[in-house]
Amino acid sequence: MATDWKTVALTCGLICLCFVAVPIRFNKPTSQNSLSLFQSYLHRFNKTYNATEFGDRFAKFQETLKFIDELNSNRPFNDSARYGLTEFSDMSRDEFLDRKLQKHLHKRLHRQRSHHSKTKVDGTALNHIKKRSVDGLPDLVDWRTKGVVGAVRNQKTCGACWAFSTVETVESMAAMKTGSVQVLSVQEIIDCAGNGNLGCNGGDTCSLLDWLVFNEIAIAPEKQYPLNWKTNVCKLKGPQEGVKVASNYTCSYLVGREDAIVALIANHGPIVVAVNALTWQHYLGGVVQFHCDGAPEHINHAVQIVGYDRTAAIPHYIVRNSWGTAFGDNGYLYLAMGNNMCGVGTEVASLDVIL
Repeated sequence: MATDWKTVALTCGLICLCFVAVPIRFNKPTSQNSLSLFQSYLHRFNKTYNATEFGDRFAKFQETLKFIDELNSNRPFNDSARYGLTEFSDMSRDEFLDRKLQKHLHKRLHRQRSHHSKTKVDGTALNHIKKRSVDGLPDLVDWRTKGVVGAVRNQKTCGACWAFSTVETVESMAAMKTGSVQVLSVQEIIDCAGNGNLGCNGGDTCSLLDWLVFNEIAIAPEKQYPLNWKTNVCKLKGPQEGVKVASNYTCSYLVGREDAIVALIANHGPIVVAVNALTWQHYLGGVVQFHCDGAPEHINHAVQIVGYDRTAAIPHYIVRNSWGTAFGDNGYLYLAMGNNMCGVGTEVASLDVIL
């Protein structure tokens, strides 16, 4: 969608929703126009900087405008992903990686590979997903409609996506047994999880599941161990009430086996996956099909998948992120099926619970 730059610059101050609702194409903006847009951006996201910071952030913002234009240059369908200005758009990509993602997660995954079932990559194409039948499975599954998916959380600057996504999946699996979602403590996991996990400084879903099961840890209700987004001294003192992970959890390498991912979601429930979320920095909505490398060395984030839709124009997974409801589609993102988009098959975890 081509948009006249001057029109955007003049209207952004009044219609700030354009930052979070529509894709943006920029026609070689002048420095003055980009400055006006940056000032509107700061107002929209309630950001203030001193003179030195302002210059640095403005330079990064200008690079962002170019990158957003590049991301939006390939949208073959109306449902394709849309990119624009978000609360993260005055960060460089390296800074976003440091502050919101796990730069070294791929190294943790490598150490956990002994737990993975190795499957050869077959490069399944996106446009074949509709035609590939998974016997007996529905074409549309959305566990949100079953009342087993809780509210979107916000991890803020705490790099514990591994804890958020795993606890959310424990909540969902427990809700499938009880009929309602009980909010469980992510903070307990941040503070207490061992086995190489480092609280807000990073961790891994598979090593967390190992630790939970081996030590028979019960995850307490949130109200008993509230979230504070910091790594603190563990407050666990012996057995406690809560939900345990059963020993039959799985942690698999399913690149080239997205039929198995679909089967897990349909037959078992929501799952946890490791992904490359670097280009999600500017995501507004739609289905991510491009600009999202799935190489194992670029994996840097963990999320919950709560469903899929193979009836859509672009078959996709329904991804629940942990960056608050201002991100994407009320906290959700849609990821194209069939080509290991964003590395979705690199580490796939499913679990059951003991109440």
